[in-house]
Order: sequence, then C-alpha cells, then structure tokens
Amino acid sequence: MLGFVNVFKVAGPTSAQVVARVRRLYALYADDRDLAAGHLGTLDPQAGGVLPVAIGKATRLIPLLPVQSKRYACTIVFGRTTTTQDALGETVSEAEVPGDWRERLARAIAQFTGSIEQIPPMFSAVHHEGRRLYEIARAGERVVRKPRTVEIASLEVLGTDEGAPVARLRVTCGEGTYVRTLCEDLGAAMGVPAHMGALVREASGPFELRDALTIEQIAADPRAAVVAPESVIPFPTIVLDLRGSADFRAGRAVPMPLAPASKHVFVRDESRALVGVGEAHGALLAPRKVFV
Repeated sequence: MLGFVNVFKVAGPTSAQVVARVRRLYALYADDRDLAAGHLGTLDPQAGGVLPVAIGKATRLIPLLPVQSKRYACTIVFGRTTTTQDALGETVSEAEVPGDWRERLARAIAQFTGSIEQIPPMFSAVHHEGRRLYEIARAGERVVRKPRTVEIASLEVLGTDEGAPVARLRVTCGEGTYVRTLCEDLGAAMGVPAHMGALVREASGPFELRDALTIEQIAADPRAAVVAPESVIPFPTIVLDLRGSADFRAGRAVPMPLAPASKHVFVRDESRALVGVGEAHGALLAPRKVFV
C-alpha cells in the first residue's frame, strides 16, 4: 500500500487523531500492523476540510513534495481578540465595532497580499528552545517569537453578515501561514479587535475539497481512495527492465533508458510496480528512495 489519501477532516478531532484512524484502517486493509501514515499539513482541531495523508512508503516522499499552496475560507469576527486568536480562546480585549467596519475592511485587505510578516501565535506547534509554543502557552508562559515571512497570493471578502460584525474571507497562501494570525492582524490594521471564527481548508496543493473523502467513505473502498504518487508529485516516470529494476532495488546506479525531463523521476519495473525515486547523474540513474 503506497500513495496519498485526500481526507475530509471534520471539526473536532486533531489532525493526529484523524491520521491515526486512517492508519488503522489501512493497516487492517493491508494486513500490515506497521504501516506508516503521516499528514501533509496540520489543521487545527476546530477547523475542517482537506487533510492529505501519505500512506505506507509514500511517507518517505513527503520531503520531495514541492511547496504546497493552500486555500482557506474563514470567518473573521470583529469586536474581540482572544488568547488563541480564534473563537475558542479567552478574551484578551473587547471594543465596540465602528459602523464603518466594512469600509475599513475593504481598505485594509490590500495590505495583506504578497510577502507579509507574521508572528507565530503562542498556541501553535512551532518549536521554541525544544518545546512547542502551545506547551509553553498552556503552562501560562509567554515567550518572544521572531516574525516570519509568509506569502499571501490572494485575499478576498466573500461577504458580510447583516446583523453581526462578521465577514467571510477566502485566502490563498503559502506554507506556514496562520489564518488565525491573519485575522487578528487584519483587525489591528482596521483599528478593530478581531479573531477568527470558522475555518475550512478548501485546497492543499493538488488536493481539492470537492474530491475529499470522509473516513466512512474511505473505509467503504480503501483502495479506490488512494491517489498515486505521480498525481501528487510532478516527476516523470520511467520503466526499467527486469535487470535494471533489480539493480535499482539493490541500491545500485543504473544506465538511464532515456533522457529525463527533470532531475528526479519515479521508477517502475516491467510489471509497473513503483520501485522508487531516482536521481539523474549524467547517463546514470542513482536510487534516491527505494521501495523494496
């Protein structure tokens, strides 16, 4: 069993809990209690949406994944900031929301596209001197965090509520972006306290919400839910003959059957089974990842 699964995560469980359920499901299906599984980007417990999971030896491909753009839809709630920058945190500050908040939002949006600086929230998995920030926060401590540069490809207002100071946003961003922090910073730029309400991840790299499957749907047909690595990582594929695939599996460089279109290629044997990932070195193909 080797590939990726586009899981629809519901709000409530942690990403690790969802991965554990998926791993158990595939371990039972493949009759392999040691089967590995790992997600391609954490979603907060209260968030829902796309959670891509690598299954089996596909976990070894995670370092080779290209930078994954992500797309989110969220609500931003004005009038209150919280300790966690979302609706679950305790109130830090409150203020009356001015009547022109929609106009302020429209003006502030432009400041939050392109390369921007973010300070990671205390309630996050970022490491600080060997500890996770959320562990430090839960102990009642705070530490100074260095700002990070993140990429916001687009940020748009989808709509606003009539009876409450709430707006719906869609953001397309690079890895490492905290939408919670974006909401609080956007409010600060407007001069209005704000926090993130609901959050749904609509896309992560090639994985789209429209194709995501619930745990129940995956359990009904585990094999059909698996996406081949070639559909996720844009490497070309080459096929080796019996001798070449045996040498490749043994960790030996093999002659390149044809000039590759990129430095890395997926390697399959004559039966079309995935053997591993090779790296081009002149006329030779060296094993980079081998799936024995």
